[in-house]
Amino acid sequence: MPPPADADAAARRADVADRADALAAVPLLNCLLREVAEPIAGTGEPYAHRLPSGRLLRVRGARRPAAPEVRVGDRWLPVRHADLVKLVAEELRRHTGRDNHELPAEMVDSRDAVAALLTARAAATPPADPYLRSEQSLVTGHPHHPAPKARGGAPAAAWLPYAPEAYARFPLALLGLREDAMVEEGDTGALDALGAAPPGYRLLPAHPWQLDLLDLRPAFTDGRLIHLGTTGFDAWPTAAIRTVYASDRDLFLKFSLDVRITNDIRRLWRHDLLKLRRTDEAVCRAFATGPGAWLSDRGYRTADFAFEELAVLVRDGFHDRVRPGATPLLAAALAEGFPGSPLDTTRTPDAWWEAYLAAVIPPVLTAFADHGVVLEAHAQNTLVAFDTSGLPVQALFRDAEGVKLLTDVDRAAGWERLVYCLLVNHLWEVGAALSERHAGLNPWPAVRRALAAHDLPEIPTLLTTPTLPGKTNLLLRWTEADGASARYKQLPNPLC
Repeated sequence: MPPPADADAAARRADVADRADALAAVPLLNCLLREVAEPIAGTGEPYAHRLPSGRLLRVRGARRPAAPEVRVGDRWLPVRHADLVKLVAEELRRHTGRDNHELPAEMVDSRDAVAALLTARAAATPPADPYLRSEQSLVTGHPHHPAPKARGGAPAAAWLPYAPEAYARFPLALLGLREDAMVEEGDTGALDALGAAPPGYRLLPAHPWQLDLLDLRPAFTDGRLIHLGTTGFDAWPTAAIRTVYASDRDLFLKFSLDVRITNDIRRLWRHDLLKLRRTDEAVCRAFATGPGAWLSDRGYRTADFAFEELAVLVRDGFHDRVRPGATPLLAAALAEGFPGSPLDTTRTPDAWWEAYLAAVIPPVLTAFADHGVVLEAHAQNTLVAFDTSGLPVQALFRDAEGVKLLTDVDRAAGWERLVYCLLVNHLWEVGAALSERHAGLNPWPAVRRALAAHDLPEIPTLLTTPTLPGKTNLLLRWTEADGASARYKQLPNPLC
């Protein structure tokens, strides 16, 4: 018989394994049910679906499906995560007529990452600052991606020190970049304030995880780069992982990270950097007088010999943009849930929701209608500020890399992207989370009213069309489409 301590440790490991299986199954099931399954009408709960093979799958819960079971003969048999991965792969082979050996490994990697995060969180202290706590709360992550926590297959020891979900904080590496090898555009003065560089060099901060992934020995050998130590302060990784927040300086820095996270290798790509200033300036003009606030991507610095790999982008903080006395929180954290969420304490859900919509919707539609700016206002790019009573009072948006301008894209395509990000990815999730806490609340009439208040030619159709676009991340990854592509499946429109 094992000693009590060993038995306790085994029980804890089993508990973590069960929780990791359950958490990792949620987004994978969401993708499977949205993209390739057909719901069987009139089955009630649990909800049954027919898969492309004809097999029946049922789950409990709608927004966060759980406890999957498949029909075998006259019985329903439970499906753990490992078997769910196999089932999904089999169904996608049948559905698409093609194979993919990479994505199932990512699904397993994502589940194992969740297990590592659960263990790390149990031994760590969450940040006291509610904003930072919200950024570091996304253990499940993107609710409609098959492998939202995959970290490139690397062992947990390689990435846990930099994981926001593990409550990480760390100093940034400081490099000296020889001036004749430097490339920069925009306002990068905040980088020079991070430390001191010797004559002939400029300061270049770097993410330590990215440095682990690169071979820069030739540049250090010939003097194009030199080591200058680390910052004298810690930076906090945000939900975006490669974007960190220096809270004492109210400064965001976004780095390249040569790791596939959700659909993309997370580099700062050259083509995005070269159009950054034009895009950001257009958004700044859109927010100069309108509602809401924009966190400007004001400039970047990099090395000409590692343009994408060593790029760092300077983003404004929010202290001089958020309303006095208000606290910004990540919208995605409201949907997932975290300790201190105002969703858990509001006693007036209808008024809370109307205030939320009044903060979030007008800036997005005004930027589109008056300035031709398509914000990527999904839940991870939106901060919502709350007053001391927990009422939403302001929205702040970020990430010029995801912004589209109507001078560059077709208006219909821009509108479809806006609708997906704002309604399906963002408001649908937060509204559903609020409804789960307040039985009987229907969030959609208030959304209809908020949208109808804007004189846009697309609004009447949006309020009456039978479907809304839902991004198909599972099929996108399975078919190995460009990660920047947006392919949609039409979902029933709750607005009509």
